[in-house]
Amino acid sequence: STSRITSPNSPLFLTHCKITLPIQLSSNILSMQMILYLKRWLFRRTVHVVFTSVVPGHARGYDALNMCLYHLRAMHCLHISGINFEPYQVYFEPEDVKACIVTCGGLCPGLNTVIRELVCGLSHMYNVNDVFGIQNGYKGFYSSNYLPMTPKSVNDIHKRGGTVLGSSRGGHDTHKIVDNIQDRGINQVYIIGGDGTQKGAYEIFKEIRRRGLKVAVAGIPKTIDNDIAVIDKSFGFDTAVEEAQRAIDAAHVEASSAENGIGLVKLMGRYSGFIAMYATLASRDVDCCLIPESPFYLEGEGGLFEYIERRLKENNHMVIVVAEGAGQDLIAKSIPVADQLDASGNKLLLDVGLWLTHKIKDHCKSKKMEMTIKYIDPTYMIRAIPSNASDNVYCTLLAHSAIHGAMAGYSFTVGMVNGRHAYIPFHRVTSTRNKVKITDRMWARLLSSTNQPSFLSKEDIMEAREAERLANRLPVPASSSEHTKKHSASVLSNGEK
Repeated sequence: STSRITSPNSPLFLTHCKITLPIQLSSNILSMQMILYLKRWLFRRTVHVVFTSVVPGHARGYDALNMCLYHLRAMHCLHISGINFEPYQVYFEPEDVKACIVTCGGLCPGLNTVIRELVCGLSHMYNVNDVFGIQNGYKGFYSSNYLPMTPKSVNDIHKRGGTVLGSSRGGHDTHKIVDNIQDRGINQVYIIGGDGTQKGAYEIFKEIRRRGLKVAVAGIPKTIDNDIAVIDKSFGFDTAVEEAQRAIDAAHVEASSAENGIGLVKLMGRYSGFIAMYATLASRDVDCCLIPESPFYLEGEGGLFEYIERRLKENNHMVIVVAEGAGQDLIAKSIPVADQLDASGNKLLLDVGLWLTHKIKDHCKSKKMEMTIKYIDPTYMIRAIPSNASDNVYCTLLAHSAIHGAMAGYSFTVGMVNGRHAYIPFHRVTSTRNKVKITDRMWARLLSSTNQPSFLSKEDIMEAREAERLANRLPVPASSSEHTKKHSASVLSNGEK
């Protein structure tokens, strides 16, 4: 249940339908709510039905209606001569809208595209004139002037990497932020950022609701690591994988041009190895991929060193891809350091690429093996480039979905779920983290592609399955039971029906 300022009141209608054969509908085809609307018209030859106005892809009855039409059409019971959906209900009057946009956290391909489409979408689709940019992350709400934005001022920013608004980590002060939102008369807040940013958006939303403000908060999740829960994929991920190919290609050229050459590429992936995994699968030049979700060891039978020796004897060169979060437990054993956190609360990682380079050199030296290793670190290069065509389209759709939901009065995080654009409660995308499932087919495909050992014991596999089982449990926010009692029909952003 996403949150809405007010409940929808007017109906959305399906028109010009013709039933050509009697059919018995059951609850597995239509929800009970849809049956109440349709049953009295069901056995007429010509059906004219009008339903409540719905935000596309969001209403509970919308998917049930689509499912009903699908089954009827498949059974040749329904002839549709035309479908007309009335425009969904708009809560905010365009002339009253004052919207602001903020980008937080690290950079990601597509940030400027999202900003551009938010500004242009509000202006072109709803004739909203007051759109402002918040500079340098959350702290910009209370430490800098708001930047007026127009379609003309953002016309070509999608051709550049980074974010024209600037970004930063930390700086989140809920009360100061909401005070400024209230003082400036802002009633739509678009927040683009990763896991920590969406947690901050949830806190802002709760404070806005506590104060009873008529403000919609729309989160657009962003992470280069693709580790946001629930959603299929984060924007910028395709671009990052594509750019990672260049580094892998360079490593392959270097390795294949030397005797016993090794190309080592470190890619982003603090807790999740999606970039490393997909770049490896796309490349076909990688001999070994190491990610945080799959533990590995260096020495002994079946270890990484043994595999490197065998691969060099077979092929005279090899390419290794390692995610930045892989092997941190091994590094900690050899280089004891105190845990340090960045401004977003993330643990600062040691350079696994550099550490692994020295370990491989030392091992080959001890074995008296001639070897040349080239270490390539494109970590920040892959996130600082403009988004490719695929991500540009995805960013546009996310921005438009966020605009439609905010204009209808909802507060939510937007994302693609099972191929459908959906509005998701904030707590659902921040309670867990998306990770590579090492017991899944995709990781098995990678192992088959690279022919590398899995490095996993039976105990490791059992632990992974147990962690996956626990992660699949739906997290429930602390206040959910009380919230459900108060709002049995719908969840409203200001606590009112």
